[in-house]
Amino acid sequence: MSGNRGNLLPVYVLADESGSMSRHIRELNRGLASLHEALLGEPMAAAKVRFSILGFADNVQERLSLADLRQANELPALTARGSTSYRSAFSALQQRIPQDVKALKAEGWSVHRPAVFFLSDGQPTDEWRDVYGQLIDRNVTLGSPNIIACGIGDVRPETIVEVATRPEYGFVAKAGVDLGAAIAQFCTALTKSIVESGRSLGSAQPELVVQQPEGFRMAIDVV
Repeated sequence: MSGNRGNLLPVYVLADESGSMSRHIRELNRGLASLHEALLGEPMAAAKVRFSILGFADNVQERLSLADLRQANELPALTARGSTSYRSAFSALQQRIPQDVKALKAEGWSVHRPAVFFLSDGQPTDEWRDVYGQLIDRNVTLGSPNIIACGIGDVRPETIVEVATRPEYGFVAKAGVDLGAAIAQFCTALTKSIVESGRSLGSAQPELVVQQPEGFRMAIDVV
């Protein structure tokens, strides 16, 4: 019977691994390691989350799949490589998410709408909007996700606005903010969002909690 094991929130970190990230990939890996450490200190919240890490460049590399972070020894490292294919990123999600939702339901969980935390430092190198449109269409994709988009470096605010599924889910680093510091703040906000959302799943009114990273502003504000 589905739903008898409690609530789960699948979380996907969709991280840009293109060559331009090479100087900052260490900060991203360090930030994800600190996220893991923080969640180990919040076992009740961590129990409500299944965590995946997908790195995208020319193609997508699945670094972690549906992990219970309480049982992971350490998180795999992201690696800078290639160009910035948004198309491959959203295609990979469209393939994985319905399979993941079905698998979790088959295990008896009540699955909440997945949350994708997208981080990119550059403009896409290909056409992606048709695949993205299918991904976010709830009539097409089972478990069509909420996408929280964060842009740093050369990515344009209007691109981040397009990727975020709601205006309040799109953030860009403020001008002059060091990219390494911005990545660290992204990871801190991601940690807080996951902990708060996990706690919420144990309450009477579960909700997705999205924390704005420090040093970022809503992409919709930029004109």
